[in-house]
Amino acid sequence: MSSIRPVTEDFSVSPQIALSDLNVAASQGVKRVICNRPDDEDAGQINSTEVRAATEALGMSYVHIPVRGGPTPDQVEEMRVAIAETDGPVLAYCRSGTRSIVTWAIGQMVSGEREASELIALGTAAGYDLSSVLRR
Repeated sequence: MSSIRPVTEDFSVSPQIALSDLNVAASQGVKRVICNRPDDEDAGQINSTEVRAATEALGMSYVHIPVRGGPTPDQVEEMRVAIAETDGPVLAYCRSGTRSIVTWAIGQMVSGEREASELIALGTAAGYDLSSVLRR
């Protein structure tokens, strides 16, 4: 079972989820799941088609924004919009959760929604060091 890590009241991240984690997410009120992991990154990884089907079967929506390495400006904006248009909590995941929180945090900073210092503190509380990414 994965570790869902709250970042804000409406945004959480997680390392690679199992399908059973979607039941936990749904019970926590998650409305949308965002996968930032490319399909076939690792052998045995659950592919996005399976996660989409399981997510939607539980009444949540699903968005696949695969990020390789650091996110592009288009991926940052796509994730920012996907979160902004969701009425309720969002769970984003990748292999470790790092790409998900980094993509979210850059979107928050670029849009002016949060300052770097706040984002770094939120990341630290969730177990991620965003200082090198957001201070560039």
